[in-house]
Amino acid sequence: MALQLQLRTVSGLRGRADRIAKAAFRGLSFYTRVLESCEDEARFEETFRWPVASNIDGNEILEVQVFNYSKVFTNRLIGTFRMVLQKVVEEGHVEVTDTLIDDNNSAIQTSISIEIRYQAQDGTVGTWSDKEFLETPGPRSEGDSRSPLETDSLLPGLRQSSDVSPGKSSQQPADRSFRSKGREKTKEHKAGKGVFSAMKLGKARPTKDDHRKQDEPAVLEAEDLDRKAMRLGGGLDPDTISLASVTAVTTNVSNKRSKPDIKMEPSAGRPMDYQVSITIIEARQLVGLNMDPVVCVEVGEEKKYTSMKESTNCPYYNEYFVFDFHVPPDVMFDKIIKLSVIHSKNLLRSGTLVGSFKMDVGTVYTQPEHQFYHKWAILSDPEDLTAGLKGYLKCDIAVVGKGDNIKTPHKANETEEDDIEGNLLLPDGVPAERQWARFYIKIYRAEGLPRMNTSIMANVKKALIGENKDLVDPYVQVVFAGQKGKTSVQKSSYEPLWNEQIIFTEMFPPLCKRIKVQIRDSDKVNDVAIGTHFIDLRKISNEGDKGYLPTFGPTWVNMYGSTRNYTLMDEHQELNEGLGEGVSFRARLLMSLAVEILDTSNPEINSSTEVQVEQATSVADNCTGKMEEFFLFGAFLEATMIDRKIGDKPINFEVTIGNYGNQIDGTAKPVLRRKKEGGDGDEEESELLQNSSEDEGGEDGEMVSVSSSQPMKPLVTDRNYFHLPYLENKPCIYIKSWWQDQRRRLYNANIMDKIADKLEEGLNDVQEMIKTEKPHPERRLRGVLEELSSGCLRFVTLADKDQHHSSRTRLDRERLKSCMRELENMGQQATTLRSQVKKNTMKDKLKLVQNFLQKLRFLADEPQHTIPDIFIWMMSNNKRIAYARVPSKDILYSIVDEEMGKDCAKVKTVFLKLPGKRGFGPAGWTVQAKMEIYLWLGLNKQRKDFLSGLPCGFEEKKIARGQNLPSFPPISLLYTKKQVFQLRAHMYQARSLFAADSSGLSDPFARVFFTSQSQCTEVLNETLCPTWDQLLVFDNVELYGEAHEMRDDPPIIVIEIYDQDTVGKADFMGRTFAKPVVKMSDEQYCPPRFPPQLEYYQIYRGNSTAGDLLAAFELLQIGPGGKSDLPPIDGPTDMDRGPILPVPLGIRPVLSKYRVEILFWGLRDLKRVNLAQVDRPRVDIECAGKGVQSALIQNYKKNPNFSTLVKWFEVDLPENELLHPPLNIRVVDCRAFGRYTLVGSHAVSSLRKFIYRPPDKKAQHWNMTGEIVVNMEPEVPIKKMETMVKLEANSEAVVKVDVSEEEKEKKKKKKKGGGGGGGGGGEEVEEEEPDESMLDWWSKYFASIETMKEQLRQQEAAAAEAEEKEEMEIAEGFKGQAKSKEKSKAPKDDKKKKQQAAPELPEKKNKQKIDELKVFNKELEAEFDNFEDWLHTFNLLRGKIGDNDDNATEEERIVGRFKGSLCVYKVPLPDDITKEAGYDPTFGMFQGIPSNDPINVLVRVYIVRATDLHPADINGKADPYIAIKLGKTDIKDKENYISKQLNPVFGKSFDIEATFPMESMLTVAVYDWDLVGTDDLIGETKIDLENRYYSKHRATCGVSQTYSIHGYNVWRDPMKPSQILSKLCKEGKVDGPHFGPGGRVKVANRVFTGPTEIEDENGQKKQTDEHLALTVLRHWEDIPRAGCKLVPEHVETRPLLNPDKPGIEQGRLEMWVDMFPMDMPAPGPATDISPRKPKKYELRVIVWNTDEVILEDDDYFTGEKSSDIFVRGWLKGQQEDKQDTDVHYHSLTGEGNFNWRYIFPFDYLTAEEKIVISKKESMFSWDETEYKIPARLTLQVWDADHFSADDFLGAIELDLNRFPRGAKTSKLCSLEMVTNEAELPMVSIFKQKRVKGWWPFVARDENDELEVTGKVEAELHLLTAEEAEKSPAGLARNEPDPLEKPNRPDTSFIWFLNPLKSIKYLICTRYKWLIIKIVLALLLLIMVALFLYSMPGYMVKKLLGA
Repeated sequence: MALQLQLRTVSGLRGRADRIAKAAFRGLSFYTRVLESCEDEARFEETFRWPVASNIDGNEILEVQVFNYSKVFTNRLIGTFRMVLQKVVEEGHVEVTDTLIDDNNSAIQTSISIEIRYQAQDGTVGTWSDKEFLETPGPRSEGDSRSPLETDSLLPGLRQSSDVSPGKSSQQPADRSFRSKGREKTKEHKAGKGVFSAMKLGKARPTKDDHRKQDEPAVLEAEDLDRKAMRLGGGLDPDTISLASVTAVTTNVSNKRSKPDIKMEPSAGRPMDYQVSITIIEARQLVGLNMDPVVCVEVGEEKKYTSMKESTNCPYYNEYFVFDFHVPPDVMFDKIIKLSVIHSKNLLRSGTLVGSFKMDVGTVYTQPEHQFYHKWAILSDPEDLTAGLKGYLKCDIAVVGKGDNIKTPHKANETEEDDIEGNLLLPDGVPAERQWARFYIKIYRAEGLPRMNTSIMANVKKALIGENKDLVDPYVQVVFAGQKGKTSVQKSSYEPLWNEQIIFTEMFPPLCKRIKVQIRDSDKVNDVAIGTHFIDLRKISNEGDKGYLPTFGPTWVNMYGSTRNYTLMDEHQELNEGLGEGVSFRARLLMSLAVEILDTSNPEINSSTEVQVEQATSVADNCTGKMEEFFLFGAFLEATMIDRKIGDKPINFEVTIGNYGNQIDGTAKPVLRRKKEGGDGDEEESELLQNSSEDEGGEDGEMVSVSSSQPMKPLVTDRNYFHLPYLENKPCIYIKSWWQDQRRRLYNANIMDKIADKLEEGLNDVQEMIKTEKPHPERRLRGVLEELSSGCLRFVTLADKDQHHSSRTRLDRERLKSCMRELENMGQQATTLRSQVKKNTMKDKLKLVQNFLQKLRFLADEPQHTIPDIFIWMMSNNKRIAYARVPSKDILYSIVDEEMGKDCAKVKTVFLKLPGKRGFGPAGWTVQAKMEIYLWLGLNKQRKDFLSGLPCGFEEKKIARGQNLPSFPPISLLYTKKQVFQLRAHMYQARSLFAADSSGLSDPFARVFFTSQSQCTEVLNETLCPTWDQLLVFDNVELYGEAHEMRDDPPIIVIEIYDQDTVGKADFMGRTFAKPVVKMSDEQYCPPRFPPQLEYYQIYRGNSTAGDLLAAFELLQIGPGGKSDLPPIDGPTDMDRGPILPVPLGIRPVLSKYRVEILFWGLRDLKRVNLAQVDRPRVDIECAGKGVQSALIQNYKKNPNFSTLVKWFEVDLPENELLHPPLNIRVVDCRAFGRYTLVGSHAVSSLRKFIYRPPDKKAQHWNMTGEIVVNMEPEVPIKKMETMVKLEANSEAVVKVDVSEEEKEKKKKKKKGGGGGGGGGGEEVEEEEPDESMLDWWSKYFASIETMKEQLRQQEAAAAEAEEKEEMEIAEGFKGQAKSKEKSKAPKDDKKKKQQAAPELPEKKNKQKIDELKVFNKELEAEFDNFEDWLHTFNLLRGKIGDNDDNATEEERIVGRFKGSLCVYKVPLPDDITKEAGYDPTFGMFQGIPSNDPINVLVRVYIVRATDLHPADINGKADPYIAIKLGKTDIKDKENYISKQLNPVFGKSFDIEATFPMESMLTVAVYDWDLVGTDDLIGETKIDLENRYYSKHRATCGVSQTYSIHGYNVWRDPMKPSQILSKLCKEGKVDGPHFGPGGRVKVANRVFTGPTEIEDENGQKKQTDEHLALTVLRHWEDIPRAGCKLVPEHVETRPLLNPDKPGIEQGRLEMWVDMFPMDMPAPGPATDISPRKPKKYELRVIVWNTDEVILEDDDYFTGEKSSDIFVRGWLKGQQEDKQDTDVHYHSLTGEGNFNWRYIFPFDYLTAEEKIVISKKESMFSWDETEYKIPARLTLQVWDADHFSADDFLGAIELDLNRFPRGAKTSKLCSLEMVTNEAELPMVSIFKQKRVKGWWPFVARDENDELEVTGKVEAELHLLTAEEAEKSPAGLARNEPDPLEKPNRPDTSFIWFLNPLKSIKYLICTRYKWLIIKIVLALLLLIMVALFLYSMPGYMVKKLLGA
């Protein structure tokens, strides 16, 4: 869909002027070029296109305006033409000639002639009339070459927006045919400036050159500058202009050439250093009874074990393990970390697995900060899928690569509740409840395996077997999550069929990212990999709510690896293992993958997780797509820069795609059913194999592939390179191949890639603009976002139309859906973001857009392969030398432009590289060959215009058979047209080059290559920043093709920089590319295109940048008149330099006079030079040929400072700051006899930060007038800015109290020691405040750490909130922050707001007010900009940079440091400096600098503690101690080493007297103490004390938060705050301080308020100004001009590094340094920070009774259940001191009575809530180790057995700090007390002191459910050691304070001693009533019997009357 306007002429103009026209539609305007000095008629002849996304409505309007153009003033409007588009919409094509109207809508006599075409939305191919284009090749026409720009939805709704969306213009001289028009760039001008600038655009069809990152130089053409002038004159909207990037080669101006890739070396496969550190903290809820658990930690193949903890299922370890690796990243990230808990492991048995957890290293590495910290891993049993979880393991896991530094979250006390569920060890987005799943990997068949029979082995085998079988026995091995599965081996087969599936059972989602699939050759001797493929699970699944499970295929997977000529020892074997980039096609494998989530409740399920292999059904042949015949065409246009090492044997090039075209085994007989054809250069053989192809019928119809060029002898270019003399004859290759047609996958990837490339280019542009401070980068970003959103919409429409394709796999469908969703979403977000981009939000938005880019790149990577990549090999004498690999998608043809590969039908510059490992390092950086190659790949039936992209002007040469067949491909191209040019390379200078000599400098020269010529600049000795200022002229450069194409499409220039060595070959230092600006012979050499501008080009060396080149290049056509027509080369040849031409005047930069002032302070740490010490050094400064030398230091040992501080020199520098040359600092040592030795050098590459810019007068006004009362009302909140949880310490509401009151209030409270409300009441605090005397430095420290954590938490919350807010407000402008005044306060306001939110924190934060310090979790330098506020440190380097990846780091090359500073300014010195009071001309710009004479200082180093030290001993621990070195002082605190600790608390201070400058580098090291042998360095940190001492931030002694004269927070500085303040005011020339009444102080024009009284030790109040002064110091940054932030009282955290393991942190050290000058009053004694001694406590536990204990034993006689109960108790960590009660025998009801007392003495640290235990680890240990463990009491109930082991019945563990309050009675005691802790009231024994109640014993039943197995009534009583001494108590029931004997029933005596008694008891208790009943019944019976018995006799008697 597009509207096209052709603007032909404007006639009837008046006068003579420059004319320009502007056409506008839907808010998008285009400008024409400027027609200079035309009279009555302006012939524009230009075409504009508006891509439209919605159909045009008949009453929309098109507007054309014609202006008189002016460079200086605004353009003057001549007239306007408006047209309603109704007719256009109806007819689609209208030609109009009409008059213009002026501003008053009246017609004028000027008329305009235009033609308009409109194509509505009607499908992919445009409906254009035939007459439109003459030789339209194929069905594809301009209408369809839809550029990605077209997607730019110009929706009518956007009309109001001022931003211009991209569009295109092309100019069409009527006679030109389609081919040249469509593809060629607008000759004259850049009209269609869409969001890209013209030079970025590539005009008519900018679509293809979009894979530009930042490479070719921007060609600033005439109109560009006009355009800019016009913009300044009010023309275009700046959104639409992109800038020629100043550094870096920007972009390609053409569409016939694609961009070369500047980085040469593949980085994959290169080994690197990694360190995996794992801390196992504790386990909980392990399933099992009374176990002895051990944790096994496995990384890859390495295993380590923790110690064993006895009889507990919640063991506490806190053990640290480190694994070091040196492997390639891929191998590293696939390693599996496996944590398993094993129970009862000992020397004899391996123990039983309780549960395990695994994840790959890559998952950890992708976490923020590369780590999981304090997370709980869920343990599961791989053997039993149906079982639930087996427990939790708490651990830290971190993976560090070289150069990563890991910020450990601050560990203070781990009091935060162990919320296991909330802290699981899982990446974000993985659900906690992971299920088991089966991964089915089906392997069907493989084809194209390499013929491994070209070796000697084959002949041996042949001799033995007598037949030639396929000599490969392939099988497939799949590795996933640490398990391996293999298919069967198919004997002797190159096309094996398996049809097997390998089944893995693994938790889902798995924490292992990649599945490795490998075809291997089974061989008893030498089992090798044939090829490897990795499947990334993230790419084949989607976890979103509309996501899908991993699915893949069935599809073919291509495998690449080493070359196919098989030898016994393949040097590139590891390429087949998947390491590094494959250099040849190896095989393809048909496979698929599916995942099924298991229903573990199903009883039939097979619960083993072993890998299974079973048969699978085969798939239909056509399931992977219909076989299509593809055609690949390539033309070699140039082969230059061929490395001379190859030798001059004939060279040819071979191109292969898959196995087609391969010379070794490409001749496989085609299998008819799969219709494959062998294509070899060797025709006869192929002819035998032909099978006729149906679509190419001629008499001999069949075309045979030609896959390699003819060998040709190379010619010499120069001493390094050859070239092949192709001249006008360009060889071609063509290959037919058959592949399944899955182009759609590649098309979608191409569309996304193009969107991403465009986005990347736009972002680079924006960053460039920010870097070079160009105006309005935010507008450019808006433009970028607009393009992105329209690109995304375009993808959705294009991808949508291909929904129903038979051979699409499930993954294709799902991926398409998710890509469409993602892109649609991204498009909307981009539109939203676009409206939010403002100047101030620019940076954040840029980050968000960067995320889009990563996401696009991720989506564009297609996991299911289709056509294999193309390999181009250079062969010399049939040996393979070097290769290039071109992804097939990049050259794939499509009729839809966006889908076309970015290099398809383009000339691409390709650099060949060495294969495999040979390509690493310097060898791999030399170019093996530079090829200009043209490639086209597409369906054979679409190949009609496969030549269309070649430079025009050639004839096709075909082989004999194809002569008269038009579509037969040529075997070579003969160029009939050639143009002759002269190239001028203006090589001005280079900067920041690579140091190639041992002196740390280089002798650089540049070599410029263009086509087959090369020239060198001169060599400049000893510099890294050469200014060559040299013009190189290349004469008679012959280029083939049409002239007009050359103009837009010149070949690239390669510039290589070398270091000249006196002996041997020059060393390669780097390479860059450029594109010349071209002038055809019929063009004028005049502005604005000529002369060209100098630009920066980035130099690369391998993958890393190695400096910049400042140069310009022009290519001038030599016309018929010969060279005389060329602009003269002005300027004489330089007399001094012989016949060297300098860069001509118009090109070299405009210079001005600058003065450079240098502050020379001193030299430090100079190392020896050639074993001699440096004694008399001097510094030489040089910039642009001028310079100055420092004074000579007479004796470096005695005083390394300079005697003369400031010197200056004047120099001519370019006006443009970006072109400033670097400034070189070189230090030489003056030896005897006038010899000099270079010590080291430093190049300041950018002078920008040293340029003096006079302060802006306007900005200062508000600072200087009137008083500004600094609102100190938020003093408390601001304090809380550092400290956070303060005010709520004793009140619910945040009450704003005037500070002075607040302070008084606080003092009162401290005296009272009560809780009470601070100003606003609130609830009483639970614990009374400790009295001042209780508080110590550690209280302050722990409070501060709490605060720091709280702050981090709030920051995270705030960040999250901000993100949400951002998403919410769509187009809301940001309010506030208007005036600069407010701006400075804005951040604080935010903080205040946060404070108001703070009281919602949980109540437990109610702790008393403790003064705090600031804990920095980084070095102080990082916070205060290295303290380089006026004194800078320049590292002096020497020695060459190493070449391997672990290259000599900068550290190792440092030979010393120069301290000083620079100031650069234009020559007359600014008045405001010279006029200032006290200006000293000798110091120039460096006023008020202290003297640099030696000074004595007392340095006081406080070492608090170290964390996460790297273990140094075999047992995984270390015995650390501190060593401090400063100058000659060397303190080793060896006797106070801390045994077996990786987190030692040192709590020490050291006083050292030092003299600056001789002793200014303080080294604090942590060593590991060893009994035998030397002590090992764990790590060290270095602090430059001198910069701290002299810094304006006043880092000598931190300013505390409050001023007090006694107590734990006593003021440390010998100077009081008021003295410090006066000194600062005097030094900063600030008026003040003026203390006024009512607690006010005025400094400059700021007024501060604060409290005015202080109390001494005895509680007496005194008046003082110190609080006020301190208030000012804490806000010193608010003082105008002189203000800066002062260093607060602090603790800094410094990483410890070990020189042997560069870049990897070995732990961190918390410390701080105070410095006091010795000539001032001495400071007080050092603050005592010695570690708190643990307090001795005694815990008395009385077990009174048990109840409802489950009964375990059966009685022998009666079979009754009973238990012999006893209770065992211990404190965690003291299992050996466990105590048992006596046994309550034969309890029949579960009741037991004990009245038994345990006594546990222990040492406890209140602050950390840990018990401290010291014990020897083993009998061999030298000393005791101190452990800190949580205070937990364990009580267990047991059943005593006489002959077997006692049975464990149940247990409870009480955390003494918070455990549930005991129940009042046994009835109320339930399972809830254990399971539902969160809801229950918790108590702490340390607060309650005495607790009594009932607690449940629990254990797990068979189903792993918790159940109550008894209840215990116990009393816990905590006493301090003193109290325990006063009221002693006996163990058990002993004296003193004995407990009474329990009242137990008699049977509890052992029944076999007294069986009768026990029987009596048995009978009595159980059957009492029964017996009574029986007795009664018996009596009754007896009575009845007696009655019946005696009745007859009695009756007889009665009757007889006897």
